[in-house]
Amino acid sequence: MLLMRDYFGGFGQAFVFFGHLADATRQRQGSVMTRPPTRPPSAGRENANVERFVVISGCSGGGKSTLLAELARRGRAVVDEPGRRIVRDELQREGAALPWVNGTAFARRAIALTLADRVAASRLEGWVFFDRGLVDAAAALQHLTGEPVLATLGGAHRYHRRVFITPPWREIYVEDAERRHGFDAAVAEHERLVEAYASLGYEVAMLPKIGPAQRADFILGALEEAANEGGYWSEIK
Repeated sequence: MLLMRDYFGGFGQAFVFFGHLADATRQRQGSVMTRPPTRPPSAGRENANVERFVVISGCSGGGKSTLLAELARRGRAVVDEPGRRIVRDELQREGAALPWVNGTAFARRAIALTLADRVAASRLEGWVFFDRGLVDAAAALQHLTGEPVLATLGGAHRYHRRVFITPPWREIYVEDAERRHGFDAAVAEHERLVEAYASLGYEVAMLPKIGPAQRADFILGALEEAANEGGYWSEIK
């Protein structure tokens, strides 16, 4: 397992729409835990990456991070949650792009970071598991500002057709220095995300309230079932 920091290429035409987001991305300190890169990224690979990029989204504090850690332990390529990376960086440099200070700036930076994550992930073979994705960030910005970015970005940069959602789980929910909202706010965000993914045509698969190892088995089994439907995706392992 290799820890790569700031291993990103150019962001292409996506930033024509958002302008200043590239500068925000260059300021971040992020990490992508994954296998070593095996191929250079290219704009032409966007469609080919769709079914390899798997999003785990849903309620904050619902066990996403422990699930991604389990997938990484099994040698799978994973991408850490953008929000956590942004919050750590902003706190370290006393910045204001924090969800409890300036939610709009936070969401814009999350969009830039998720686009960069996709570029980095395109260098990898096989499944790549994302702790949240571009839809999460775009849905947050649209909720805060009313800007119609969800359909624009969510339609242009797709992930695997089946998105895995962690449901609200009060018994394991905790607030910390990087997660300062309460459980009710987490549930409201969860409901918006389920609606957002469904509106973009994704199959929403709700994860059961079981341990991370069992959840990893659930996801890998579901992806194998989808891959066995045949075609190019049957070659993804």
